[in-house]
Amino acid sequence: CAEAGITFIGPPAEAIRLMGDKVAARKVAEAAGVPLIPGMKDDITDSGELAAAAAEIGYPVMLKAVAGGGGKGIRIVEGEDGLEEAAQLARAEARTAFGDDRVYLEKLIDRPRHVEIQIMADRAGEVMHYGERECSVQRRHQKLVEESPCVAISQEIRDEMGKAACDLARAVSYVGAGTVEFLYSEGRFYFLEM
Repeated sequence: CAEAGITFIGPPAEAIRLMGDKVAARKVAEAAGVPLIPGMKDDITDSGELAAAAAEIGYPVMLKAVAGGGGKGIRIVEGEDGLEEAAQLARAEARTAFGDDRVYLEKLIDRPRHVEIQIMADRAGEVMHYGERECSVQRRHQKLVEESPCVAISQEIRDEMGKAACDLARAVSYVGAGTVEFLYSEGRFYFLEM
């Protein structure tokens, strides 16, 4: 649209590209001061390096597709014995679903709340949020129920999440409506995706 001189009502192509790549999105979030789940900074294809990264993060871990979404390309790994097979399966599923077999590791957050913040941003850099939605009722990583407000978080956490969502939107010059997703567990929240 930009190349054709057409005004697109929504985020710029660069924001979509950055936020659609989970590793790039984590780097942008980190630079914007948004809390992250402990995990890898890059995708790794070497088995030895993957095992070393998992050991450093600490088991259990989640293997996730870099270009993923919709629960595809995700594997939970409880220990080093299952890592290589899980990586092969995650890569194969990611390649089939997204045409991209890159995977990365994150620490498994056991039984978190899935909380989303709806944002709206304009071309002048103004960003506001519309509060949160609790999206923890899921089947196979697909939301079944969205409920607002989230009864599990305090007003302080709600404010911090809203600020983090707006900061991330500004960091990628986001325009239009968007959703920033977080995991919440034991008084802390972590960026998941946008």
